[in-house]
Amino acid sequence: MSEAERVVERTEAPATPEEDRGGLARGRRVVLAVVGGAALMAVGGLLATTLVKSPAQVAAETGPPVQGVLTADVERRVLAQTVVMRGTVVADQSVAVSPQGVRSGEGASTALVTKLPLKAGDPVTAGRLIAEVSGRPVFTLHGAQPMYRDLKPGSTGDDVAQLQQALRELGHGTGGDARGVFGAGTKAALTAHYRAIGYEPLPAVADGGAALKAAREAVRSATWAVEDASSPTGAAGPPEGTGPGGKGGATPDPGASASPAPGAGAGAATGAGAGAALGPGAGRELVRARQALGEARAALAAAEAADGPMLPTAEAVFLSSLPARVSSVGARAGSPVSGPVLTLSGGELVVEAYLKDDKRQLLRAGMTVVISSEVSGTDARGTVATVATEPSAAQPAGPQPQQDPGQNPKGGGTGGSGGADLGYRMVVRADRPLPAGFAGQDVRLTVESAATDGEALVVPVTAVSAGADGRTVVTAVSAEGTQRRIEVRTGTSGDGFVAVTPTQAGALEAGTKVVIGVAPRETRGKSK
Repeated sequence: MSEAERVVERTEAPATPEEDRGGLARGRRVVLAVVGGAALMAVGGLLATTLVKSPAQVAAETGPPVQGVLTADVERRVLAQTVVMRGTVVADQSVAVSPQGVRSGEGASTALVTKLPLKAGDPVTAGRLIAEVSGRPVFTLHGAQPMYRDLKPGSTGDDVAQLQQALRELGHGTGGDARGVFGAGTKAALTAHYRAIGYEPLPAVADGGAALKAAREAVRSATWAVEDASSPTGAAGPPEGTGPGGKGGATPDPGASASPAPGAGAGAATGAGAGAALGPGAGRELVRARQALGEARAALAAAEAADGPMLPTAEAVFLSSLPARVSSVGARAGSPVSGPVLTLSGGELVVEAYLKDDKRQLLRAGMTVVISSEVSGTDARGTVATVATEPSAAQPAGPQPQQDPGQNPKGGGTGGSGGADLGYRMVVRADRPLPAGFAGQDVRLTVESAATDGEALVVPVTAVSAGADGRTVVTAVSAEGTQRRIEVRTGTSGDGFVAVTPTQAGALEAGTKVVIGVAPRETRGKSK
């Protein structure tokens, strides 16, 4: 067979299955390569269009933005000007008890704490023993006036009347003593109270009763002298009816009067027989003896009035609000008294804050306050009770406590005490009693220092401007974007807003948009 015939035979012969599969695979690869190349070219073209910019396009995109306006809606509401500050919740009355004036007794030179029956948080009622210093008790009584002196028998005044009332409240009657007079009934009541808490009161006259004993001896001696001067044996001449054992002898002066000397009294001749007459010397002796007896009796009455129990300044703590509680204990048994032994708090909880001068000028008593506790997450409403007119220079620790020799109040005092200037003290009272858990908390106070009289039109402060003609205006923007100036009168401002009233009624309404500033719009050359 020739070569041409063999070629024709191979061409006309059918392909084998292996040859068919190989051809299809090669065709698919070619198609995929063409499609991939087209895709790459498309992506490259897109990237090129974003990266490559004409000079005009670059200038448009980097040019300054076109300025627009910022607007805000006019509101109708009550606008309040507020002052925000921090405050501390404290008791209405706080007393630091430092009984340094307690009589230590037994020659001790230093007062020592010998007993502390209470701990922080314990309740304190009237008449309760709160400490013992050098064996002497310190207890509480109900009263608003602080102790400033020792109260002794014979004392008078409002502080004595307060003591009498406090003792009566404890069930110890003061008898027939007049109000404000420390008499026998008050002595008995005070003694009864001391014994009720397990102590004996200190004597008002610390002489062991020597003065009273001497006064009684003087009365007895004077009584005997009167008796001697009034007896027949004390007469100048032999009295009538003198017995054999009498001392007769001297003859009465013929000119002597039978009546006693002036001032001798009707009984000048008592003890003598009927009709007996005393000589001038005997009459004078009797008068003098009776005068001495009167003086001795007066001295005895004074000694008896001064004798009895006393209430030392350092042994009583008067609290206006009871029951109270122990805020803190600053000593322990056996330690010397060198400062507050314990601190008592009583009365309702109030909030104390200290203001700088700029805020003080905005606040006054009677303003509404919102008391916010971040700890409990609750709010309470109250009012400003007081705002001090002088800055305080002492450490704040609650409202002014009692100030007397035996009790050292924490805080108190105004400028001149040498401490740092804390500002002007403000006290806020809650409309309803604050929960006990608020005690000691640092709270936020929001004071409404001013407010509109009802609802008013309110705009941001930045919406108001003054024109060249001196008029105050806001610029309103319509839905179409046109602007118009509206003259207004401003009122209360606060929290970045101000109340406005249009000079032309109806020219401004709630919901109107007003210009408050400018803002950039879209950059030129960019599509929306």
